Order: sequence, then structure tokens, then C-alpha cells
Amino acid sequence: MSRNETPVAMPNVAELSMGGHSPALAGQTGAFRRRYKVEFLTAIMLCAVPFLAPFIGAGPDLLGRVLIWGLFGLGFDLLFGYAGLLSFGQAAFYGTGSFVTAYLLTSGIVDNMLIALALSIVAAAILGLLIGYLTLRRSGIYFAMSTLAFAEMIYFLEFGPLRDWTGGENGIPGIPEAVFDIGFYSVAIEPGWPMYIFLAVMFFVGFIIARRISFSPFGVILTAIRDNPTRAMAVGHRIQWYKLAVFVVAAGYGGVAGGLLGLFQGYMPPDAFNIHTSAEIVIQTVMGGAGTLFGPLLGALIWLYLFEVLQFVDVIGSYWRLILGLIFVVLVTVFRRGICGEFIAWRTKRMANRVTRAVGTAATLGAGAMHHRLVMRESAPVPAGRPILHADNIAKHYGGLKAVKGVSIEVQEGELHGLIGPNGAGKSTFFRMLAGEIEPTFGTVHLRGVDITGIGVTRVCQLAMSKSYQVNELFDALTVRQNILMSVLGQKRGAFRFDLLRTIDGVGGCNEQVEAAMALVELSAKADTPVHELSYGEKRRVEIGLALATGANVLLLDEPLAGMSPEERVHAVALLKSLRKGRTLLIVEHDMDAMFELADRITVLYDGNFLATGTPAEIQANKAVQDAYLGGFEQ
Repeated sequence: MSRNETPVAMPNVAELSMGGHSPALAGQTGAFRRRYKVEFLTAIMLCAVPFLAPFIGAGPDLLGRVLIWGLFGLGFDLLFGYAGLLSFGQAAFYGTGSFVTAYLLTSGIVDNMLIALALSIVAAAILGLLIGYLTLRRSGIYFAMSTLAFAEMIYFLEFGPLRDWTGGENGIPGIPEAVFDIGFYSVAIEPGWPMYIFLAVMFFVGFIIARRISFSPFGVILTAIRDNPTRAMAVGHRIQWYKLAVFVVAAGYGGVAGGLLGLFQGYMPPDAFNIHTSAEIVIQTVMGGAGTLFGPLLGALIWLYLFEVLQFVDVIGSYWRLILGLIFVVLVTVFRRGICGEFIAWRTKRMANRVTRAVGTAATLGAGAMHHRLVMRESAPVPAGRPILHADNIAKHYGGLKAVKGVSIEVQEGELHGLIGPNGAGKSTFFRMLAGEIEPTFGTVHLRGVDITGIGVTRVCQLAMSKSYQVNELFDALTVRQNILMSVLGQKRGAFRFDLLRTIDGVGGCNEQVEAAMALVELSAKADTPVHELSYGEKRRVEIGLALATGANVLLLDEPLAGMSPEERVHAVALLKSLRKGRTLLIVEHDMDAMFELADRITVLYDGNFLATGTPAEIQANKAVQDAYLGGFEQ
């Protein structure tokens, strides 16, 4: 198996445990069979449930509700489990879908159930676009509380100004019997098992779409945003757009689930907009396992089954809510990743040795294989005599603190330029201004003659300049291959692309770029090792590899040798020498021996000011530099 045959498609955790194709395991044909194994098993499960339900006392009504909540949960799992965005406002979309479907069908505006459901998706998605645009300006608990506030506003509108349309506390009764009508074929969907079959088909379609999204480049980027949004931006992804897009997708799932609820019950329930709806979808997803797609369905089954059963147990009586809450607490305490999540983790751990052996074999078989060349982004040539990177008197003030007091620098194309200075000299702040992470208080930065002052690290990366970090900013939960893949996708797809149903294998040149980047930083043998298991020196190489894999031809490396052992330092210096071909490097480093060995020119900062610039020999001989740094400070 040669390197160029190694698939780079990144499965989710559920894929590894349930038979999906893994990049560590060989065989395109075998991968094709495994790829659809989960879908096949899901279809078998949905078909078998009616025969197994009587053994636990579950009827079609309960199972229908489970499927509706499971479909609702698919969208929420993409939002929370994959993108890491906890929303307490999903009831707004669930209720909107229910209202739109009910109103259209009862008013006679639309008489086709499928068209009404489609319009409920559109309405919920539009509402999601509006709410997401306003709430995603914040993160963490502030985002969660903002979504809750909007959900409460929508709930107020239902019972207040819009009650003539929504029915207020009475809801909208009299929804016509569900009829599946596609023109040449029409069939009424009766309550009971026929309705279960219809809902099972709808859930299965929603599951396939959600699963396809999770495997798409779009879905893969969501996991990067969840694990490390700072680094996701630095490798060229416009994360706010991704967040907004997945928020809209989740809203659409909520809309169709709400519409199905109205059809299932024959009326639009007023509590569809209730805050309890938002709380329950969170509870069910956490209980079943976030980030698994199966978790919300399993959580809904457990939650709704207990909800139905406990109320009618005489011994429990009025304490059934307390018992239900205790059961939830026990489940999430024992199963920290959720039930599905813990099962997947167990399966993954069990398979670890076999996967490791497979990776070793693949590495051995590919030892003599062709090495791919790392492709750099195309960029306009720099006229002779003009610097590729030019900072003109840039400064950064934080109130009375002047971190950088007006520094200029010119970096010529193809050179390795060092930036040195004692701690507190302003080097990191200066680097962040060059990379577009922060906007200077005054001054400008130009890359190939283009003003990039404060435009943001994502746009700078798309202009072929990338940055590594002094403190590792990696996707720790992912493998080396998956880390590098995040950078490559930023290069191949641009800052944002809404390619929900595309496969990673369909991104041209993606695999070759990943392999080339790993080979360049000498981590091919650790390709499928989780980053958190690597040594510190290996993590520093991954850090550099992430910057390289973006295809940037201007690299800003912030202390690439920091914290390395002498042996790791030797390898790192050799790596930096190899990176010079066809690239321009600006390096901040405290290791003076390495700087004087590597750099063509060096710029010295001191107390936020420019002190000197010149060749290594000129810097060593500079009296001001000796007094301020080389002779006056320990390296």
C-alpha cells in the first residue's frame, strides 16, 4: 500500500466503532462496504423495532414520538456534538415548524403534506439564520443564554401578538390526516404502525443526510472549530460562517421535526415553543451521547419511555419527576460521554492495538513509496528590490501600556529573517500584528504590496502567509493526519464552502498535500496517533506542519525550538533549514546559537522599540545589542 493510496477521509468516533472506513485501515473496496454498514444496520433496527416493542410495552405512539425527537436531535447533535455550540433555543425552530405546517394545512393555503413540511424547514431555517446571525457574535455561556432569550421571545409571540394565528394556549387543532402525495402516487398514512413506518423513513433520510454532513469537508471543519477555534481560524477557516451555517442546518431539522409532530398528533401543541422542549433535547442528547448521531435517538427512547412508564407506577406516585431526574443524573454520571459515547470509546480502545498494527504495516509497505511534493499557494511575484513583508511603524497600545512603540521591518523574499529580544520586548505582540490577529494602534502591514493591516488571521492565511504559535495550538483530540487535514482543507476549499454532501476524497490533491506535509515534518509514522499522545518535540513539529500544510510561502514561526531537548533541537534546526526552499521565514527565537546559524538577517527589539537589524555577524558585533540583550540578559 503506497502513500498515495492512503485515504484521508476523517470518520467520526461512531464510524470507527460501527464499521465505517478508517484512514488507518486499508482497502478502498473494503472501505466502500464498511462505509454503508452503519446505514444498513440502522435500517435493520428501524424495521425490527415493531417486532421487539411489545416486549417492553412500547406501542407505535411512543415509538413515533421517539423518532420525531430523534430527528430533532440529529440537527442539535450536529450543532452541539460536532460544532460544540450549546443552544437552549431549539424550541423556537421546533415550534415554528409545527406552526407553519399546521397553519398551511388547516387554512387550505397548502393541501400537500410534503410541501407544507418543506416550507416548515424553510421557515425554521430563515428564523435560524436571523437568530444565529445575532447570537453567534458571542460564545460559550453568553451564546447559550442569548439563544434562550430568543426562544423566550418567540414563545411570548405565540401566546401574545400572534395568538390569532397560532391559537395561543389552544394551539391549532384539526390538522388533516397525513397523506403521502407525489402526484402519480398517493396514500393516506393512518395512525399506528403506518404512521410509524412513515416517521421511520423520515428519520432514516434525516440520518443519512446528517451522517453525510458529518463526513463532508464541512462537517470535518466543524470538529476543528469545536476543538480549537483559534487554530481553525489560523489555518484559513472563517469559523463564524461555519457556525452560522450549522446553526441554520440544526434549525431546519427542528422545523421538519416540529412539522411531523403536528401531523402525528393532528394538532399543533402550544408547548412546542416551550423552554422545556429546548431543555429536553439537550438532556436526551447528553444522555445518549453527543457527537454520535445515534445518541439523541437513544436518549429520546430512554427519556420518553421512562416519562410514560413512571407516571403510572402506583408506588412512585407524584414522585415520578424526582425519580426521572435521579435516573438522568445517574446515567450522565456513570456514562460521562453518554451511553453511545461510552460504548464507542470502549470499542475504540479495544480496536486500538489492531489499528496500531495496521498503521505500522502500512508505514512499512509505504516506506519505499513515492513522496508527494508539498504544494504552495499561488501568489503574485514580488518586484525586484521590494520586500515581500513590510511593517511600517506599527505600534500596539493597551491603554497606558505600550507593548510595541512603533517598529518597522522589511523581510525579503526567500530569506530567513530572525526576530530576537529579551522577554517583554514585544515580539509576540509584533508577530500577532503581522499575522492579522490584532489590529495595530497605528502603522500598516503590507504583504506583497497588499495592505493586510488588521484584516484577520483567516484572510492573511488565505493570502499565503501562515503562523505557528509559541504555545502549541493544536487539535489535541484528533490524530496527526486529521490535524494536518484541517490546514489542507483551508487551502483547497478557501475560507468557507457549504459543501454538505461532498466527500473529502473528492477534494482534489487533499491526500497528497496531507502526506507531503507529514513527511516534511517527519511524522508520517505517527500519522494516526492522537496528538495528545505525542512528545513535546513532536507536537512542535505538528505545530509547524499545520502552518506548512496551508500552502503558505511566508511562514511566521514563534519560538519553534522552545522547550525542546538537545536531540529534538538538532532535528528541529535541520527541519527549519529544509523549509527555506521556496519560502520566506520570519522566526522569533531565544536560542541565539540557532538564530546565528540559520538567519540571513536579524532584527532586535527591546522594550517595544526597534533596536537594530543586520546580518548575524553585525548583530553580534553591535554594542547596543550586546548591552541590551546579548550581554545583559541570559538567553
